[in-house]
Amino acid sequence: MSEPVAFFVGLHQPSDAKWFDLACISIRRLWKRLKPLGNVKVLVDSGAFMELKLHGRYRESVEVYAAELYRLHTSGVVNIVAAVAQDYMCEPFMLAITCMTVEQHQRLTIERYDALVAELDRLFDGKCPFPVMPVLQGYSPADYVRHVEAYGPRLTSGMWVGVGSVCKRNGDPAAIVTVLNAIKLMRPDLRLHGFGIKQTSLLHSRVRRLLATADSMAWSFAARKRGGNANDWREAMRFVETINSVVSLPPEQFQTDLFEEAA
Repeated sequence: MSEPVAFFVGLHQPSDAKWFDLACISIRRLWKRLKPLGNVKVLVDSGAFMELKLHGRYRESVEVYAAELYRLHTSGVVNIVAAVAQDYMCEPFMLAITCMTVEQHQRLTIERYDALVAELDRLFDGKCPFPVMPVLQGYSPADYVRHVEAYGPRLTSGMWVGVGSVCKRNGDPAAIVTVLNAIKLMRPDLRLHGFGIKQTSLLHSRVRRLLATADSMAWSFAARKRGGNANDWREAMRFVETINSVVSLPPEQFQTDLFEEAA
């Protein structure tokens, strides 16, 4: 029997979200949007990868990110199921861009998480209606274990937690399993989200056993590679149908079993 995973399709165009139940969309694509997306449950990504890759830093403060999340929610533009904290990826090429160490990236990731939680609590008078997703960062399995320890009591029982810096390992699902196993051995209660998990890894049974949720834009790359339209929602839908035929947790079960507990 397949292990259920709630799959959030990554989208370039927010207007395409109406075709899906679950979507992952970067805050960069949602910035200043006025037209509501409808009932689709959106995992709002912080845009961390491109910010650091292109600029080596976050150009806007945590407060600016929080203010935009507040606007998107209170105006009814986006049904935010969670907002991802502004993390710092730890792949070697990213460390070379920032000229920092894994330990520094881990510390900054926690600092940004704390700041975002505090600012959203302030904006919502202590009653933020959606969770902030903390992100575990590292490169070796031991790095991730140390990051769990550094978060300490911030990671509450059953918390929905992202696992970063794994998307470049999709060609080797066993490497992803090693990282996820290390986290789960220390904190089996955590509900892990895999960022950028491609089809090869999502169809790997051991990866699925360790993840509660995942997102991917692999459909776009695949469409472009074969000469198709990398922005066509129909390409995304075909990818979602393939993944969901094997791994999907139904949206209604996701709502009751994961989101409500994560909040």
